[in-house]
Amino acid sequence: MPGIKARMCEEDAICGGDIEQRYQADALQTDYTDGLSMELADWRFNVRASNTEPVVRLNVETRADESLMQSKRDELLQMMGDSGQ
Repeated sequence: MPGIKARMCEEDAICGGDIEQRYQADALQTDYTDGLSMELADWRFNVRASNTEPVVRLNVETRADESLMQSKRDELLQMMGDSGQ
């Protein structure tokens, strides 16, 4: 699934740390190599600043659970203050 570009969240704070704080207790793995990547039991995501546009990119993946992916995508976008594009 292609990434979503959100325009509201500032990259340097990755939404003021809210995203990391929200999922840290359930995260199996957290990585900061390219923005913030977190792997959870049934899904994972990456949120990072674009290198070519003034936006933050969001990628959400699940194990073939479209409903969960949409739910988590919407939850993350709400935390980022954007409805996506």
